[in-house]
Amino acid sequence: MPEKFDLIVIGAGPGGYVAAIRAAELGMKTACVERDARPGGVCLNVGCIPSKALLESTEQYSIANKRLGEHAIRVEGVSIDLTRLMERKEKIVSGLTENVRKLMEGNGVRLIRGSARLRTAGEIEVLDPDQTSECYDAQALLLATGSEPVELPFLPFDGERVVSSTEALKFESVPKRLGIIGGGYIGLELGSVWARLGSDVTVIEVLPRIAFTLDGQTGRRLERLLRRDGLNFRLKTRVARGANAGGAVKLFLDSDGGKEEEAEFDRVLVAVGRKPLVRGLGLEELGIQLDARGFVMVDENYRTNVPGVYAIGDLIPGPMLAHKASAEGIAAVGRIAGLAGEVDYDSIPAVVYTSPEAASVGKTEEELKTLGVAYRSAVFPFSGTARAQCLGETDGFVKILARSGSGRILGVHIIGPRASELIAECVIAIQSHMSAEELSRTVHAHPTLSEAVHESAAMLLRR
Repeated sequence: MPEKFDLIVIGAGPGGYVAAIRAAELGMKTACVERDARPGGVCLNVGCIPSKALLESTEQYSIANKRLGEHAIRVEGVSIDLTRLMERKEKIVSGLTENVRKLMEGNGVRLIRGSARLRTAGEIEVLDPDQTSECYDAQALLLATGSEPVELPFLPFDGERVVSSTEALKFESVPKRLGIIGGGYIGLELGSVWARLGSDVTVIEVLPRIAFTLDGQTGRRLERLLRRDGLNFRLKTRVARGANAGGAVKLFLDSDGGKEEEAEFDRVLVAVGRKPLVRGLGLEELGIQLDARGFVMVDENYRTNVPGVYAIGDLIPGPMLAHKASAEGIAAVGRIAGLAGEVDYDSIPAVVYTSPEAASVGKTEEELKTLGVAYRSAVFPFSGTARAQCLGETDGFVKILARSGSGRILGVHIIGPRASELIAECVIAIQSHMSAEELSRTVHAHPTLSEAVHESAAMLLRR
């Protein structure tokens, strides 16, 4: 007889392992199936964490090369050891994945290695690395397998010259010319890493601006600052076709209203998006409904159309963010257990970890105009804060959007130093339905970067 669980989670990424631990805390007999040797999913192994490790290291290198002189610090002969840089990244990743394993096991979660396939709504088959299969039963199944990079049909990945973000995290040498197809978060972050190390980076984007999901004013400022720091951008430009000749990659570009051009790169990173990873799960055979884009369709309880089967994270519609998946994992397990559980999708932050960072929460100005919402906006520059002056990081601003009349905060957009940390205060403000006046009455320490948030709120009151 197959071993039976109250809940089996498929996928040990930031949605899956958090959900499994929460289920165990609630007293459920829980298992989590993961096909890779290390838990943590894309985020921890080949996404959020390794990319941030490289971004931090290369940012320190850039500061030493370009900005320490502003602080009267003389530095000569600064160099970087790429091998040790990658070793540091790997040490961080391996340590964190082992922590996740211990956390799951310490909470009583059974971690099963292998690839899972749904046989029925309450039974899965797991094929382990030795190609031995085992079946398990569960009262509920939670799908949390995440996403995978989208491949261009005319320029398939080869893992060497034409790569996804996974391979771009572990180049053994700095490419002289790096082409990046896609001006979203992934392309901008990895482009920043390799540009700081000396690569001639060109980002090719079919839309009229980079990071298109950002507030327009924020995105335009980010583009200007990244251009200043050495990234090249080809906007309103489509890659019509490509040729991977082995020695170099040729891209044929169609610019807006122009004729086809040819560009040649040593390596090309394709970062045009990600898609739900549903291959091999057996969803079609079970009749689980997908939408036109391949996302699993769920209701407000994260239930699919098949009773007993739930889905979260990158598998379902919404921003593909690790913290969104974690929040959904906790909410879904709560619903399975008959408890309250929900995610406030209006207060999920998003961050671009470039330099400067860009972070946002809530509505953009463009969205408010489309919705016909009457609003007021205020922008306060970091150059107006003493702490930013002391840091020597004065580029950027805090922008707050508030509803006309009530002053309720509808969106906050930050570009500048430590934006990824500053946005947390703004998430609380939106989730708590705070008004600009309430935020402006909150005392902020002086001198701090967070004073820019306070001043922006005060500006909305015409002070």
